[in-house]
Formats: sequence, structure tokens, C-alpha cells
Amino acid sequence: MTINDAIIDGIENDIKEILFAYLKAESFTNTAKEKEAEKFFLDYFSKIPYFKNTPDSFGAYPIDNDVFDRSVSYAFLKGEGKDTVVFVHHNDVVSVEDFKLLKDFAFSPDELKEELLKIKDTLGENAQKDLTDDTFLFGRGVCDMKGGGSIQIALLKRYSELKNFKGNIVLIAVPDEENLSAGMRSAVKLLYELKEKHQLNYRIMINSEPHQRKDFSQGIFSEGSVGKLMPFVYVRGALAHAGKVFEGLNPLNIMSCIVRKTELNMRFSDIVKGETSPPPTWLYLRDGKNKYDVSMPLSVKGCFSILTLHQTPQSILEEVKYICAEAFDEVIKDMNKSHVEFTGITKIPYKKLPWETKVANFSELYQEAKEKYGKKFTEKYSNKMDELSHKFKYNEISMIEANFDLIELIYEYIDDVSPRIIYGLIPPYYPNTSNINFDSLDTEIKNISEELNKFTKEQFDQTYTKEYFYTGISDLSYTGIVNGQEIISALRLSMPLYGKLYDIPVDTIEKISMPCINIGPWGKDFHKLTERVFNEDLYIRTPRILNHAVCLILNNK
Repeated sequence: MTINDAIIDGIENDIKEILFAYLKAESFTNTAKEKEAEKFFLDYFSKIPYFKNTPDSFGAYPIDNDVFDRSVSYAFLKGEGKDTVVFVHHNDVVSVEDFKLLKDFAFSPDELKEELLKIKDTLGENAQKDLTDDTFLFGRGVCDMKGGGSIQIALLKRYSELKNFKGNIVLIAVPDEENLSAGMRSAVKLLYELKEKHQLNYRIMINSEPHQRKDFSQGIFSEGSVGKLMPFVYVRGALAHAGKVFEGLNPLNIMSCIVRKTELNMRFSDIVKGETSPPPTWLYLRDGKNKYDVSMPLSVKGCFSILTLHQTPQSILEEVKYICAEAFDEVIKDMNKSHVEFTGITKIPYKKLPWETKVANFSELYQEAKEKYGKKFTEKYSNKMDELSHKFKYNEISMIEANFDLIELIYEYIDDVSPRIIYGLIPPYYPNTSNINFDSLDTEIKNISEELNKFTKEQFDQTYTKEYFYTGISDLSYTGIVNGQEIISALRLSMPLYGKLYDIPVDTIEKISMPCINIGPWGKDFHKLTERVFNEDLYIRTPRILNHAVCLILNNK
């Protein structure tokens, strides 16, 4: 038996033991229960001889000013040399509301299976087959992503039992991935501190998010991760009674046009090396009314999600501005056309409507109020920001609500009451990242997917394809950033909450920048009642692929 065989032999038992215990830590995202996953992690490594007997080899790295006192959990295996592989996974999970009467079984795969069999006829055909064939493990978090996390933990435990391990492994388990990635944004700082303290050479970061398959016979390795931006649009109209529609301008009319021009608009989809990002979709839309009356609303607000492969905040904002102006022009044209028809029938003298297209970035609106009211405005704005920061910290307000509260405050100091569109960005921001962004890569990294595919073909008669971007959004976005200072400049101008309620450690990301790859098990129905992970991947294939990747990158045979 080789060393590699010894490392892997029987590891499926370790993975199952770790996973079933990890699941019991019901770490719902953006709640205090995320601390339960942290506790499990620390308890587990405290019992492993290497970590128990090596100072500072594992611990919890606190997230600054976190209302739930969450931390990044980490374990550090120091071997020979400077070359280092970073394992990362997130330990938060989404809620179990969709489990309804099965909530009590959501984190107990064996019991959940028995309950799902009782109602299998209500499940989709594919889920029924996977359940009855017993080829997949069902449960909240088994797939996204404590399954992959358990594989990483099991491997690190076994590596720690070896003598003369060549290279180093840093394993980080982060909270909040399903929300704002507060965990990963703090983990970047931890990685930098470890790098400086131990003079580490980060070769690659390996995530183990689940992957989806169109073809059963083909797995996927992802050498990067899609970016995400959330533009907001605030439309200020002109009030009028519903019986006097041409005396006002309904912001719902303008916003509806903007939504139609952006929803699923492929102009926002990047294409890189044959891969494309999904088109945008709207996530939030509200008018400014808080009670019914017969007037049209004064304002409408909303935001939508854009996934990127190479576009920047600057390029996205330019496109948003163009579409807003285009929509405004079209609405004014349509209104005047209707007005002509209306006055022709009613014999009222026609007069062209007074509306003009006005579109401004958030920073322009802010500057307008500042120039007019100076200190009176800035003090009020600062106090409002402090108030919103406190409310957000204690979950009394969402990031989206806080953003529009600020816009409404600014408008109290705007003398120009004519209709206008304001646009900008709402957190979070995920940079797009890919190994193709690196000018030069070592051969082991450049060819990693191809080498792993050779391994999977030989070992499992299974093909794995390579993609340049993981499109499910992941913490790998924070492994590298292109033109970081330009991006920060755009965020400061267009993101009202940047620097107070939200921040990105761009300088630190640039200092720890490294290639990345996602190597995870095959999963289905993420975030649904029928969330599940392929047993063979979970217990057999993925741990062996991960181990082979470590051997290749650290040249550790």
C-alpha cells in the first residue's frame, strides 16, 4: 500500500462521521446559529493530536464589528517549505422553510430519507429516482456545502498524521457566504497574516462547492468564479391625482420600462472563451407609498442582479445609465402621443408636456445637496448613516432598505423637484475572477484541470470538463481582483453604503492573490427540499481527486 492509498483508505467513514455531526450544527446564514458550526469545527480539531499539540495551528478569527460575534474557523498544517494550498468552504446554510412538516428531519439524512419515501409521489421524477435508487444523500447542507467541507476536513486530519509532509495546508471555514460573504472578506485578512508570519507561498485556493451536471458522465472543474453586481434605480416622478394623469409623471411608468429593458437582457451577459454569464434579473421593486390614496406614487425604487465574467462596475453603470435615459425618452414620447390623442377627443387645447429626461449617478445627487446646504446636509447625512449602520448591525433593516433610506434623505435637500432617475450600486460586490487573468502560471497550476481529468479517467472512467467560471457565485471571487483601485473608486462614487455598512479589503486581496479551482461533488436542487449530493462523489471520487490535486501542486508524493 502506498502513502496515497493509506491516506485515502477508509476515508468515506471519516467523511460520513464528520458530515453528519457538521449538519447538526444548524448554522442558518446571517443568524447567531452560525456559531454552532464554528464550535463544531474547533471541537473537532481540538481532538486531533497534531492540532491539539501545536500552538496556533487552529482557531477562530473574529469578524470585525459582527453583531453575531461570528468568526472564520481555520486550521493550519505546517509542513516542509513555503508552498501552500488553501482549502476553503462555507459553513452556513439557507433556511428550511420549504421543508414544512419535515423541518425536524432536515439535518438528519437517514431520518429524512424515510420521511421523503412516504411522500415520494409529490416529488419530481428525477428526485424520486435518486431517492429510491439510494444514489444520493438528501438533507439541508449535505450538498451546499458541508459535504465538500467534510471532505476537506477529513483530508486535513489524515495529512496531519503524516511525517515529513511537504508543503502546507490552510483550511478555512467561513460563515455568511449565502448572504454578504462577511466571512470570506475577513478570511482574506487572516490569509495575509498567515502568509506574512510564516512566509507562505500560496499556490492555489481550492473550494469544494457542489457542481451541477447536464450529462451524468461528465463532472466539472471550475478555474474561477463569476462576479456579481447589484445596480439600483430610484425614479422620482411628479405627483398628480389619478383623474389628472397628464398633470403628473408616474414613476411606475418609467420604472416598468427600465425593468423590461434590463430583465434577462443579454447585453449585460459577458462572453469569455465560449462561456457566458446568465442575464440579469430584478430582485426588489417597490413604490414609495405606505398607504393607499388616489394619487400616483411620488417615487419607485428597485434593484437587480448582474453576473459578470469580465465587466467592471464602471462598464455596468455606463450601460445602466444609457438604458435609464433611453427608457425616460420613450416614456415622455409615449405620454405626449397619448396627450395628443386625449386633447383631440376632449377638444382641450394641446400643449406639449413639460417633462425632460434627467438621469444622475448617486454621487451627483449627493454633491447637489452638499453644494446647496453644506454642513447642514452633511451632518444630517452622517447621522442618518450612523443610525442605519446601527439598525443594520442588529438586523432591523436590510442593506436594500438602508440604501433607499439614504436616497430619500438626500432628496429632502434637493430643490429641483422635477422627475429624475438616480442610479448606483447596492452591496454586496463580488469581483469576477479566473485563472486566465494571471499572466503566467506554473505548469502544475496551468494544467491542473487537464491533469486531474487524466486521473479521473484512469481511476473512475469519468470525464471532467473545465470551465473558467463557476456561475453559482462563490467565495472564490475574493482570491484575486483586476484593476482593484479603479473598482474601489467606482464603488465609492456609486455605492452609498460603501465604507460604512460594507467594505472590501481590495489591497489585501491583491496581496494574497492566487489562482483557484473548485473541486466539489455532484449535487442537485441547491436550497430546495430535495437538496442532495451524489454518494459516490461525496465518499469516493471527490476526496481522491482533491488529494491528487494536493499531491500535484505541492509535489508531495
